[in-house]
Amino acid sequence: MVAYGPDYVHMYRQAPFYVDRILKGAKPPDLPVEGPSRVELLVNLQAAKALGIEVPLSLLVRADELIE
Repeated sequence: MVAYGPDYVHMYRQAPFYVDRILKGAKPPDLPVEGPSRVELLVNLQAAKALGIEVPLSLLVRADELIE
């Protein structure tokens, strides 16, 4: 019903920078490990309605994406 996690599209956009560094001679163990810099909040309104749960308006306003 509610999911909170990393923005995978943003993370995949960072991959070419690592590939570029490796192709230029950097060793993979020497590259920094980066955590996600963006997270998303998704609310599935269809599932909430099927379960008979009313989602608070404050949560709907903060959501990055609503699934209807």
